[in-house]
Amino acid sequence: MTALEQYLGGLSDKRVGVIGAGVSNMPLIRMLRAAGVRVTVHDKKEPTELGDGYATLATLGVDFVLGPHYLDALDEDVIFRTPKARANGSEITSEMELFFAVCPCPIIGITGSDGKTTTTTLVSEILKHAGYTVHLGGNIGTPLLPRVDTMTENDLAVVELSSFQLMGMKHSPHIAAITN
Repeated sequence: MTALEQYLGGLSDKRVGVIGAGVSNMPLIRMLRAAGVRVTVHDKKEPTELGDGYATLATLGVDFVLGPHYLDALDEDVIFRTPKARANGSEITSEMELFFAVCPCPIIGITGSDGKTTTTTLVSEILKHAGYTVHLGGNIGTPLLPRVDTMTENDLAVVELSSFQLMGMKHSPHIAAITN
């Protein structure tokens, strides 16, 4: 059993909240629902503003708290990203934190003010050219969590990290670079 399967299995009797139905959270929500986890999506937007995303999530059986008071009812056992919930005793985590916890291969994390995407892409290409199997993602646009089961301990994950993604992180990359 992989670390991700163990984590998801541990959520079977918990209620999980996800703050925001944006691009990075959609694969997370799909994965949680595929594992049978009860998920409530909290989003400031109304159903019409979420567009096709709302219909997709409704089909998956997700519960919703939408509109201007979307943060008022945060009482789930595990919540993916929002600082308000910590005061109510919920575990606060994120898609990136979970990826760091279950990724089987070394992670190279790149952050900073300017040049993150260029540096992350260059590092990835150099490592590929050197013969490594490289998984490129993070803030660069590709969520890696849905692909973690295809990774091996001999691969490398090269991850662009924004300051928002780093907030509250408990895990660290094996190698880190900070651009200027």
